[in-house]
Amino acid sequence: MSAHFLSPIVRRGLVHSLRFELVFVLLFGTVFPLLALTFLEGGRFVSFDIAANWIAQPGVANSFIGSVLCGIVSIIILRRLRYYPGVAVARSILPVLALMFSLLIGVIAGLRLEYYNKLLLLCFLGIFTTRFAITAMRSRAKGLLYYLVPGGRVDIISQLRSAPVITLKSPSLEGLPDCAIVADLHADIGDEWERFLADAAISGRPVYHYKHVWEAETGTVQIDHLSENSFGALVPGFAYQKIKRAVDLVLVVGALPIAIPLLGVCAIMIKRDSAGPVFFRQRRMGFRGEEFEVLKLRTMSQGHNGKNRNLSITKSADQRITKVGAFLRHTRLDELPQIYNIVRGEMSWIGPRPETVSLSEWYESEIPFYRYRHMVRPGISGWAQVNQGHVAEVGEVDEKLQYDFYYVKNLSYWLDIIIALRTVKVVLSGFGAK
Repeated sequence: MSAHFLSPIVRRGLVHSLRFELVFVLLFGTVFPLLALTFLEGGRFVSFDIAANWIAQPGVANSFIGSVLCGIVSIIILRRLRYYPGVAVARSILPVLALMFSLLIGVIAGLRLEYYNKLLLLCFLGIFTTRFAITAMRSRAKGLLYYLVPGGRVDIISQLRSAPVITLKSPSLEGLPDCAIVADLHADIGDEWERFLADAAISGRPVYHYKHVWEAETGTVQIDHLSENSFGALVPGFAYQKIKRAVDLVLVVGALPIAIPLLGVCAIMIKRDSAGPVFFRQRRMGFRGEEFEVLKLRTMSQGHNGKNRNLSITKSADQRITKVGAFLRHTRLDELPQIYNIVRGEMSWIGPRPETVSLSEWYESEIPFYRYRHMVRPGISGWAQVNQGHVAEVGEVDEKLQYDFYYVKNLSYWLDIIIALRTVKVVLSGFGAK
């Protein structure tokens, strides 16, 4: 069956456009709730003048404008999330909206602005419902649609299961739907296909190198070798790292009122469960390859400083883990004291997990370029953790490192937002805990 017969199944229609999404969400998610409240609050036969005066009240106006901004920003974030691997947009709607409206309420409270809680609640529910309705309307389109230009190593993209992939039969744009063109841009594909790629780019269709698509869909970077062509710049953006550091400190201030009582409860549980200290310190390999002491809640009956490689490996059903320790590991509460390491600048909220010194030295001897992951601050949560969970064996670490390299290469606030949202799911489900 040719590509042209398959294209109607995956063709992008009106419901996929940004314009439709903005109009649909803002109309039914914000304007309709405003009109409904105007009708209910002003009486059944409210006049235009009365309705206008009611809407012009500072509390109503502030709530409506704030809800519109939350709707627009959430649409932008959710549309951007579609282009990251492993992200189910439908599952991200509630966390993103909750984050946006939480920030709105924080701004309103901080500036002591008037607001109307009924309107905020109805707009939240309206945007949530309409955004899910759009997702349902798009259910026939599964991921991005890739058309492959034959030649080179592009056939590896055919192995993907996360998106529809079709190999082109002839170098012609006629009849092709809106799609992405994928080719091995380093291969000799012939003059006709070269002209086809130029025409595709001119027509507005994105043209990708096959490696970029593979990384985007799998969330990994192959580490057989590093070079300018396979990895890009060998130093991640320093500007964003400085911004990220400032955000880390702001989040610490916001988290302390919640973290301190939790730590108090955990300390009591640990003391009642087993003998030993509440906290333990362990030597880890950190930012720029410098060693530091990570602070954690004790979850084992016997501790270790990280110098013994065998003791550093936590196996499934490890007998050293206490009953309370198993709960703390499952919920990731044992990581809370690392807020102290964030304040000291040794860690971040999000980044590659720091390994013990002994394990790090072992991995460096077995895996090429392992030290490159130290280019960014290690984190409490990271891309590898939300995709893979806890690992220890060299074979598993090789895959973990591919996730870490993907994070370093694509270091951005968008990727950090994805990891933060997926960390919530990991904490609730206990995914990857040992």
